[in-house]
Amino acid sequence: MLPEILKDNPVALAVDAFDGDAVRGGKLQHGEITLEIAASKIASICGFLKYDQSFVRISTVTAVDRYPAEPRFELVYHLHSIERNLRLRLKAMLPGTDPTIESVTGVWRGAGWYEREVFDLFGVRFLNHSDLRRILMPDDWEGYPLRKDYPVTGPRA
Repeated sequence: MLPEILKDNPVALAVDAFDGDAVRGGKLQHGEITLEIAASKIASICGFLKYDQSFVRISTVTAVDRYPAEPRFELVYHLHSIERNLRLRLKAMLPGTDPTIESVTGVWRGAGWYEREVFDLFGVRFLNHSDLRRILMPDDWEGYPLRKDYPVTGPRA
């Protein structure tokens, strides 16, 4: 549901008109728009934003671990419309058990590196990612170092 504060924003209105069930919330803070999107709809909303709203650049995909809260993970996508000089933040919430979401590499190829980093450090799986493997940690590393329940000293034998 689109919050009242975003009912005058053309991008938020366009996303809501495209798929009203996808928008779970949002805010306007410091002149920046944030839309919370249903995790199951992230790829279609990103496709709409790129091809119909000119958000041709994804500048990052990252995550926040809200442990012990549920939903545990918050995925954050930062998008940029160069043509319109606009920035947009999308957020999707994922559960702590089996955190999985559709990859947006079909929309922006460059998202692949960011998704690999989130997988490597938080353990979030991206469906239909063509090369989902560790990117920062060694292949035999156990666990996900940016999870809040990860031991500060790392795994010990």
